[in-house]
Amino acid sequence: MTVVRDVMTHKPIVSTLPGTRTDVLKLMVKHNLTGVPLVKRDGKRLAGLVTRRDILNSPEEEQLVLIMQRDPVCISSDASVEDAAKLMSETMATHLPVIEDERLIGIITPTDLLYEVEKRASNIPIEELVLSPCVPIYSEAPLMVAFTTFRVTNVDALPVLDAAGQLNGILTDRDIFNKFHIHESVLEQDMGLGGEDDNWSWENYRNILRMWYQVSKIDVPMVPVSRIMTDSPVTVFKRTSVSDAARTMRRNDFGQLPVVDSRNMLTAMLYDLDIISILAD
Repeated sequence: MTVVRDVMTHKPIVSTLPGTRTDVLKLMVKHNLTGVPLVKRDGKRLAGLVTRRDILNSPEEEQLVLIMQRDPVCISSDASVEDAAKLMSETMATHLPVIEDERLIGIITPTDLLYEVEKRASNIPIEELVLSPCVPIYSEAPLMVAFTTFRVTNVDALPVLDAAGQLNGILTDRDIFNKFHIHESVLEQDMGLGGEDDNWSWENYRNILRMWYQVSKIDVPMVPVSRIMTDSPVTVFKRTSVSDAARTMRRNDFGQLPVVDSRNMLTAMLYDLDIISILAD
C-alpha cells in the first residue's frame, strides 16, 4: 500500500509567523510554489497555511494572520494515498500539510498523486469522472473580461472558443503575464527586490499575476483574448484513459486539460482534482 510518506514533499519550504504577505510571495516566486505552510517560531509546529488563492481573496491585506487559513486540512504521513485523494476531493484542498507528533514533516498536493493514478486507471475513460465546471471565453473578448471571469468563477484556466464554437486556445495566468507591463520599481519596492543579491527571474512572477492585477500593480493591455492565449493547446477526448491524461499532466506540469470531441468542439475541462478522485473511489 502506498502511503502519503512515499509521495509527499519532505521538509517543505515554510514561512514563519508573525510574517507578511511579502515574505510568502518571495518564497512562492523563488521556489515556484502555489502554497506555503506557516509555522510558529520554533519552526516545527504548524500555525496555518497560505495559498495563492488566499492572497487573491485578500489583495489588500499584508499581515499573514489576516490572510492565512488558521485550521488547514491536514493528514498523517501514514495515511494511504486513497485517503489523501478522498480528503482533497471532499474539501477541494490542494495543499495538505502532513503532520506527525504535532510537527510539520511534509506537504502533499494533487500533483504528487498523478503517478499513482497513472498506474491504476489505464482502462477508465475520462467520461466516467465527475468533472469540475468548465468556463469558456470567446477569443475576441477583451482581456479585461477574462480577468473578471477569472475572479468571479474561481477557475485557473479558460478554454478559448472561436466564432464557430471550436476550441482554438487556452488562457492561463502565465499566458497573460507575458503581455503585461509590470512596473518594475513598484515590484522592487513592495517585494523588497532589486538588490544585488536578488536572483529573481521575471518568468517566476507569473505565479502571482492576478494578485498584482487586483491591487493595480500592472497595466492591462487593451487587446482581445486571442492575442494573449496559447494556441493549439494539448487536449484529450472523453474516451482518453484517465491514466493517459494523468501522465500528460504530470509530464507537462499542467493543472488542467481541455476535453474535446472529434470536431474539436469543447465538451469539458479536466482538472488535477478531477483526476485524483479516481483514487478515492
